[in-house]
Amino acid sequence: MGFFCGTNRSIAPGDYVSRTKHVMSTTPLIDGHNDMPFLIRIELKNHIYDKRFTFREGLLSPTDLIKLRTGGVGGQFWSAYMPCDDRVADNFNTPTDLLRDTLEQIDVSKRLFEEYEELEFCRNSSCVMPAFEMGRVASMIGVEGLHQIDGSIAAIREVHELGVRYITLTHNCNNVFATSATHVAAGGDDYGLSSLGRAAVFEMNRLGLMVDLSHVSIKTMEDVLQITRSPVIFSHSNARMVSDHARNAPDHVLRMLPRNGGVIMVTFVPRFVNVQDPDAADIAKVVDHIFHIVEVAGWDHVGIGGDFDAIAVYTNGLENVSCYPQLIQAVMARGATDEQVRKLLGENILRVWRANEEIGQILRECGEKPWEDVWEHRTWRRSNLVAPQMFLGSEKTRIRRPNGLP
Repeated sequence: MGFFCGTNRSIAPGDYVSRTKHVMSTTPLIDGHNDMPFLIRIELKNHIYDKRFTFREGLLSPTDLIKLRTGGVGGQFWSAYMPCDDRVADNFNTPTDLLRDTLEQIDVSKRLFEEYEELEFCRNSSCVMPAFEMGRVASMIGVEGLHQIDGSIAAIREVHELGVRYITLTHNCNNVFATSATHVAAGGDDYGLSSLGRAAVFEMNRLGLMVDLSHVSIKTMEDVLQITRSPVIFSHSNARMVSDHARNAPDHVLRMLPRNGGVIMVTFVPRFVNVQDPDAADIAKVVDHIFHIVEVAGWDHVGIGGDFDAIAVYTNGLENVSCYPQLIQAVMARGATDEQVRKLLGENILRVWRANEEIGQILRECGEKPWEDVWEHRTWRRSNLVAPQMFLGSEKTRIRRPNGLP
C-alpha cells in the first residue's frame, strides 16, 4: 500500500478515521463562531448556576462539554452577540441598551470560562496551544457587530480591554461604521465603509483586535481589504460562487485574501451552504465550499466557523459540535493532506491572530495614538450646571447645556 507526502507514514492514506484522530490530537480545531452565550441569555437570562444548565452532563442544544470533547474542539471563539435594534435604523443617536447587554454577554462568557475548568480563557494567541495540550478548550470572545458598541471607538478599546479579540463590523443592520450585506440584499445602497469605519479599522489594527468581515456588504469587504494593516477574518461565511447568498464572499474578494493574509471560516448554516435548497445542505456541500476557497485563495486562507447555537436546524451531518471529525474525514477523502488539514483546523486562524497582535504592537511602539474620531452627526449631552472654562474661546466649541447656553 502506498503512502503520500503530508500524511503520517504509519497510517494508510485511505484510513481517514485514523488520520483525522491523529491530526486533531496534535492540532487544535479552532472554531470561529459559536452563539451559545446568547442561547444562555435566551434560555436562562444568563443564570449559568441554574441547575437546569447541565453543560458538563449534556444539553439538548448543539453545544455542551460532552459534544465539544467528542468533536475534538480545541479552541472556540464564543460570540458576545446582541441583535440589531430597530429603534436605531434611521437615527444612530437613539439611546439603546445594546452596549449594556453586550457587556452582560462578555460577562456571562467569562463566568462560564471560570466556572468550568475544561475551558481556558485566552486573551492572546500564545495561550491556545498550552490550553490544548492540557486537554482544555481554549476560549476566546468575539463581538458580532459594531452596532453593539454604540457608535463609539472608545467603546471598542474598552471591550478589547475586557478580552474581546475580534469584532464583526456589522450584523444584519447598517451602523455608523459600515454597510451590512442584509441591507444591500434588501435593495439598499452599498455605501461600504464610512470615514468613521476607516478610523475604527485603524484602531482595531492598533489594538491587535481582529476585524471580522462576516455579515458585511461587498463594498465594505473591498474597502477594508484596501486599507487594513492587519489580516482580516470572516468568522462564519462561505463562498458565494458555490451558494449565491449575500452572506457569502465573492471570488474577487477571496482573491484579495492571499495579499492580506486573512482567513475565511466556513460555516454550516443551511441557507448559506445551499441557498437553492437549504434542506439538502450536507457535509459534501460544505466541503465544496472549502475546496472552492482553496482553489481561489489557497490552503492558507480557509478555516471553520460553524455558527452553532444560533439557529434550530443545521446542515445534514453537522448538527452539533460533536460532528467535526466527520467533516475532516470528508475533507481528507477529497484529497487534502494532513498538513493542509492542519491549516484548516486551526493553524490559519492562529497565524492571523498572531499577526494582528504583532502588527498592533509595532504600531503602538511606533507611537500611533488611540484614534479619537467620532460620528459627525453625534448628539453630545451635558447637564445644565455651569462648568468652568478650560481655555479661552471654549464657549464657541464646547458642548451646550440643554438650555442652549455654553
